[in-house]
Amino acid sequence: MKLLPTLMAGTLAGVLSLVSVLPAAAEKLSLAEISTYLNSLKTATGSFTQINDDGTISTGRILIKRPGRVRFEYAPPDQTLVVADGDTVGIVDPKSNQGTQAYPLHRTPLSIILARNVDLSRARMVTGHASDGKTTTVRAQDPDNPEYGNIELVFTGSPVELRQWVINDSGGSRTTVVLGDLVKGGRLKDESFVIPGLSTATQIER
Repeated sequence: MKLLPTLMAGTLAGVLSLVSVLPAAAEKLSLAEISTYLNSLKTATGSFTQINDDGTISTGRILIKRPGRVRFEYAPPDQTLVVADGDTVGIVDPKSNQGTQAYPLHRTPLSIILARNVDLSRARMVTGHASDGKTTTVRAQDPDNPEYGNIELVFTGSPVELRQWVINDSGGSRTTVVLGDLVKGGRLKDESFVIPGLSTATQIER
C-alpha cells in the first residue's frame, strides 16, 4: 500500500538545501527525549518536500493536529490532498476517476507518531536508533503488526526538532518527507481534517 501518491518530477537541489542548516554536532537523543517531544507536539504547520519512491519530487504544506490528524496540501499544478482524520487516511486526487481512496490509519506507519501517547520504549517498537553526530534517526514499527511497514524519523537537538521521516510501507514503497521549519502551537480548525468524499470513498484494506 502506498500511503502518499507519486506526484510531479523535480530535482534534489531544494531538498539538499534544507539539510544544510543542520548543526555541526549533536549528542544522540534518547528515546525518552524523542517521545516527550512528539507528545508535546499538539499542533504544527509548515512546508514539506516529498521524495517519492520513483525519485520524483513534490512540495506542499503540512498541518498536524495530534492525536491522529494530519493534512498534506500538495502545491499546484498538483491538487492532491492527503488527510488523516484520526481514524482514516484519505487520498483525494482530482485527476483520478476513482474518487477518494481511504486507508485505516492504524495500518500506516504514520499512526506511530500521531498516536495519543507516543512511547518509543515499548518492546519491539524501535528497530533502529543511531546518530551520525548531527542528527538522531529512529526506525519504529507497530510491534504487534510489523507487516504494516515502518517509519524512520530524523531529529536534531538543542532543541529537539523533527526534520524528516521516511515511510517504508507494506507495499514495499519508500517515501521521504523533508520538513521545513514547523510553526508549533496555535489553533487549527477541525474542518481542516475532514476527508472530502469519505462517505463514498473506496475503502482499502479495511
